[in-house]
Amino acid sequence: MQQLSRKQQLLVGFTLFSMFFGAGNLIFPPQLGAQAGVQTWPAMAGLAISAIGLPILGVIAVVRAGSLNALASRVHPLFASIFTILIYLSIGPCLAIPRTASTSFEMAVPPFLPAGTSTTWFQLGYSLIFFAAAFIVALHPERLTSRLGKILCPMLLVLVTVIFVGCLIHPVGEYGPALAPYNHMAPVQGFLTGYQTMDAIAGLNFGIVIVLNIRALGVTQERPVLRTTIRAGVIAAILFAVVYSMLAHIGALSSTAFPGTTNGAVTLTNVVGSIFGPVGSVLLAAVFIIACFNTCVGLISSCASYFNTLVPKLSIPTWAAFFAVVSMIIANAGLDQILAISVPILNILYPPAIVLIFLAFLPGRVQKLWAIYPVGIAFTTVASILYTLQDLKIPLFGLDALLKSIPLADVKLGWVLPAVVGILLGAVLSALRPRTAE
Repeated sequence: MQQLSRKQQLLVGFTLFSMFFGAGNLIFPPQLGAQAGVQTWPAMAGLAISAIGLPILGVIAVVRAGSLNALASRVHPLFASIFTILIYLSIGPCLAIPRTASTSFEMAVPPFLPAGTSTTWFQLGYSLIFFAAAFIVALHPERLTSRLGKILCPMLLVLVTVIFVGCLIHPVGEYGPALAPYNHMAPVQGFLTGYQTMDAIAGLNFGIVIVLNIRALGVTQERPVLRTTIRAGVIAAILFAVVYSMLAHIGALSSTAFPGTTNGAVTLTNVVGSIFGPVGSVLLAAVFIIACFNTCVGLISSCASYFNTLVPKLSIPTWAAFFAVVSMIIANAGLDQILAISVPILNILYPPAIVLIFLAFLPGRVQKLWAIYPVGIAFTTVASILYTLQDLKIPLFGLDALLKSIPLADVKLGWVLPAVVGILLGAVLSALRPRTAE
């Protein structure tokens, strides 16, 4: 069988959605709604591009290429090695995996403790249980469809729907006026909000695990695997659009009931507490635990599967155990310090990741232009590094004014023009010095 049943296809789509949908995906849409107010839906259109479209395209791009390393090798083999390892480490044990435990802990444990209680030992105990469970589920990445897709994803969707229906029956307020930055160019601001989820990078990670799950269901040939991945992406995108819309609506209703709230977690806490009372804390705790757990499992599975290809002598379970232990230590001991290092690295990696995804979907004839990838990515990466250094207040010896003058620099997208210039220059160089693409 090289085609899944409708139920199996749906479960793969649910699995993909579950792997993406973590704490940031819960927090950003209600935050957007609370600030955008009457401009919520134009802002949501922008968010859909960066927080739904790009991540799903990232998964498909990796599957089409065969692996993230194969896709990045179109730039250069050395770039592929460095870029791929940094992607997996930054979005994995150095940032997202530890944060899944710390974020879910903050929503699930302190609200139920007496005021002033020290949470150190509670956090240690929680993270031990959280990562032990995630490790057990991640031991077999090819089985995530039967665990995340069949069980945890439906539970998450039901809980979010319960909260949404509660807001429909007992609305806490109404859409208020748009606040900065959504009072100007709301779709662009929505795009930037989705951009902050960093899910396009996660999409590059998750491709390998989705393929494992599809193959485990009996689809082994290249074209059917790609076709199944695309269908799973469509299902995941629909789920994202529905859930993001529900969360944005919840946030928008809070803009008059709880004015001035700029934190998505606080927005959800206020609204759910107002509607459901003490039961609301239990609902939110369950939502955050399930969402963060799903993402944690997906990331551990992805990292373990990738590093197993680098060092086959260490099995996937061994790598999964390593990443689970390291992430638990970081979550309890040094997350703030790791974030200080990881976030700038992610800011550098994200623009070339977006351009890499874009290039992967250009027509075949354009793909054969040998300089498109190396020159386009080189320009993007240099611009990305310079803008990240500028954000870190590191002197750039006269380049600051130039960087600020580039179009879109004021909305943190200054790398876009250099990327376009690099791609066009790559096309020109390919035409002037034609050769067979590697």
